[in-house]
Amino acid sequence: MTQNDAGEITSRIDQNLRQRLEQMGEHMQVKDTNGEHVGTVDKLEGDQLKLTKNDSPDGQHHYVPLSQVESMDDVAVYLNVERGAVQ
Repeated sequence: MTQNDAGEITSRIDQNLRQRLEQMGEHMQVKDTNGEHVGTVDKLEGDQLKLTKNDSPDGQHHYVPLSQVESMDDVAVYLNVERGAVQ
């Protein structure tokens, strides 16, 4: 696989992820690389997931860059980082 092929694959994954998040991402759970609950998706905002403030220990919105999203299923969005890395 050439470097360009890898870029195209990454772009397709990113596009697929965005489409899925736009269609069903609101109020999905967000889990870290260890399966620990990080928060709940409020909405997709640009290149970041905006988490609900109701599910935040400090009552503030937190944001997760899409680069930290590993995968998602019908239940949750799974991150490639630990909970402490989420801003």
